[in-house]
Amino acid sequence: MAVSEVSDRSGLRRVVLVIPQLTPLGGTETQLSLLARELRARNIDVKVLVLRRDGRHAETPHPAGVEVHHLGFVPLSPGPSALARNLRACVSLLRLLRRLRPQVLHAFLYFGYVVGAPAARLARVPVVVASRRSQSFFKRRRRWVLAAERAATRITDHVVANAVAVAEDTRAVERMPAHKLSVVYNGLPESAFDAVTPEDVDTSLPVVLCVANLLKVKGHRFLIDAAAVLSRQGRACTVVLIGEGPERGHLETQAAVLGVDVRFLGFRTDTAGFLARADVVVLPSLSEGLSNAVMEAMAAGRPIVATSVGGTPELLEGRGVLVPASSPSALAEGVGRLLDDPELAAALGAAARAWARKNLDVAVMAEQHINLYHRLLEARCAG
Repeated sequence: MAVSEVSDRSGLRRVVLVIPQLTPLGGTETQLSLLARELRARNIDVKVLVLRRDGRHAETPHPAGVEVHHLGFVPLSPGPSALARNLRACVSLLRLLRRLRPQVLHAFLYFGYVVGAPAARLARVPVVVASRRSQSFFKRRRRWVLAAERAATRITDHVVANAVAVAEDTRAVERMPAHKLSVVYNGLPESAFDAVTPEDVDTSLPVVLCVANLLKVKGHRFLIDAAAVLSRQGRACTVVLIGEGPERGHLETQAAVLGVDVRFLGFRTDTAGFLARADVVVLPSLSEGLSNAVMEAMAAGRPIVATSVGGTPELLEGRGVLVPASSPSALAEGVGRLLDDPELAAALGAAARAWARKNLDVAVMAEQHINLYHRLLEARCAG
């Protein structure tokens, strides 16, 4: 590639961010939107390429002022129709990359980098970066999934993990050399630290809040079991679940059978008021990367009980209550401990907020990405 096609240190001009979809809105989608906003604020031309069609709430996560392109990939299914549509989407992706001529393509989530990396190489994009946002529990059960990821990694210049635990897992599973891997923590906007009016929750019981899409890996069923344990101990609480997903029906049935007060609020973007109202915030996940929900609860100064998985201990060690995954009794003990000791709860919430303000600044997150892009561009230019 000609040196003139690659920007110098001061000339990073255009970055393309690739993601399978922007909904349902989760941690990765939020972080991509924040990164896009910060790049644009630094006069870097940023485009977002969404590989699949967005569904409900498609308008909410789009980063303001950033051009978003939808490519039209569809899930594979028997018959020629899906194959034909995906081939057309591949052609559209290549044409778009050649027209946009980005200096950096940064792909998020599995489908994003498995498709985005080879497309970027075919389109002669100088630098290709991929993100790892979670541990690889789902890949180890499917050899072809891991094989495709390793193939994409070989043609990727660099991989960014959002937690040390995720980086260590990536190195072990993908056999990735250390020089090709960096850790950049997720970022929080300044608004996450703003004081807000607590949301009205119609209950006389303590409020336990969980903000997470209703997926098996998020472990909601163990939280509902924990609520039942607390109720049998005479310490009933109201569990508020914000999020939507395929597990909702099972969880509603579980709550009804156990006779616990669980409020299913569905998809919401106005979580700040509920955080302000919560007596305890819980994340009972079986696996995590670096949880946005935990980060936002930290910024709000709330006491947190979370499972000791993925990057969560990096966030909460000494600043929250960490418990084993898949253990309703441990969750119940952790929640009960904070409800019984308001001084401890307040101290942990204050410590979490102070640490988040110091270590989870969205501007720092963006600058670390930009510095990485520059370094990789310079290396490509020198090569």
